[in-house]
Amino acid sequence: MVLAAFGVWLVRTQPACPQATPRRAGGVYPLDAAPDRPTTNAPEHPRLTHLTLPAEPAPALPPRAAWGVLLVLITGFALSQAFRTITAIIATGLRAEFGLSAQALGLFAGAFAFAFGTTQLFMGVGIDLYGLRRTLLTAFPLTVVGSLLSALAPGYGTVLLGQVLIGVGCAPAFLVCTVFIARYFPAHAFAAVSGVAMGLGGLGILFTGTPLAWVVQQGSWRTGFGLLAGLALLAWLLIFWKVHEPPQPQHAAPRESLGAAVRGFGALFLLPHTAGIMLLGLVTYASFLALRGLWLGPLLIERHGYSLIQSGNVALVVSLVSLFTPALFGRLDPGPARRRRWLAGCTLVLIGLFLALALLGLPWVDVGCAIAVGMLSGYMVLQYADVRSAYPAAMTGRAMAVFTMALFMGVAMMQWVTGVAASVAAQRGTDPYVAVMLTIAGLLAAGLLAFRVLPAPRH
Repeated sequence: MVLAAFGVWLVRTQPACPQATPRRAGGVYPLDAAPDRPTTNAPEHPRLTHLTLPAEPAPALPPRAAWGVLLVLITGFALSQAFRTITAIIATGLRAEFGLSAQALGLFAGAFAFAFGTTQLFMGVGIDLYGLRRTLLTAFPLTVVGSLLSALAPGYGTVLLGQVLIGVGCAPAFLVCTVFIARYFPAHAFAAVSGVAMGLGGLGILFTGTPLAWVVQQGSWRTGFGLLAGLALLAWLLIFWKVHEPPQPQHAAPRESLGAAVRGFGALFLLPHTAGIMLLGLVTYASFLALRGLWLGPLLIERHGYSLIQSGNVALVVSLVSLFTPALFGRLDPGPARRRRWLAGCTLVLIGLFLALALLGLPWVDVGCAIAVGMLSGYMVLQYADVRSAYPAAMTGRAMAVFTMALFMGVAMMQWVTGVAASVAAQRGTDPYVAVMLTIAGLLAAGLLAFRVLPAPRH
């Protein structure tokens, strides 16, 4: 509640817009009047209605009601964050029971992100055609099924299948939050409110620190999955009870077909600045999750002899600082003219932190750098603001869906690639964690280079 109050204060202290931005018929901002939008020569595509402002202006929700619904939606997002970072705590138990290599462990962690990322477009289409509530309520029960399957898994293949089911079930969890914010909060507050949502969702990461480490130590990794299954069921019931979208006007434009909605995504990739945005998106959030969600626990335990509880305490601190920084970075958003320079600078600092983790090998350096990565992770909320400002209003929601897909495809890629790097290093008798951290730093550098060299949006 302290974090929620802090976030609301940040949003309320945002500079007010000088006046309401006019919308033309169809509920879309004129490109020359849209808040925080670039001027672009891209024509409006007749199919680009997916996840945009509705054909008629969305029925307004009072601020208190909008915050209430958003907080309930964030419960699903928080569980998603817990599931995607559970590997750091259960890795030792999994490897002991199933005899997993580092590569197999990376594949296990990446299975969630791969399933999550590959279904983003389809969840986006579902939100457009059937609404936030129905899409989330339909998909989210798979998290319960996958968790129970993992808790009872007789072998590695079954627990891997459980991860895939959990990933699909969690796929709409963050997307519904961003779309809800875009629809029912003022445009000038988008970055700040998104930062609050990301911070509150980080409570799920907090849970997979010391609390889950204690549960796993008292029982087993299977106990951890069973507990998360129960929490996911409670979150689903709360969403079913509390989340109801305002009815759309009866004279609203008809929905596009499923095929038209899917085909419409192709128009995004015709814009030259899409590649640079997505390539940086592939590696930033992935670097944080690769450390916090996969390698932090094993690194501290195997490199420095920490106990499971001690490594969980470090993970707890990393998670705790990562709760507050998205809201702060959202509040400090410099606007579209300077935002891309901020993104490049923060990514450069992140590269330096992973190089230090790779090369110095001191306990206090590893702990300090891990905490610093958690603090810096908040700048990634500016990437969503960059996406919002880089496309015309009619493409915003679709662009967010594609960007979210890029984030989690990147998570899957980085967790698998770092697993391969660790396995190769172990076979050669070198420190696997040096290989892991150098690999992350190299991928970040490649994403930053693409972001700076490839065409940028016209602001």
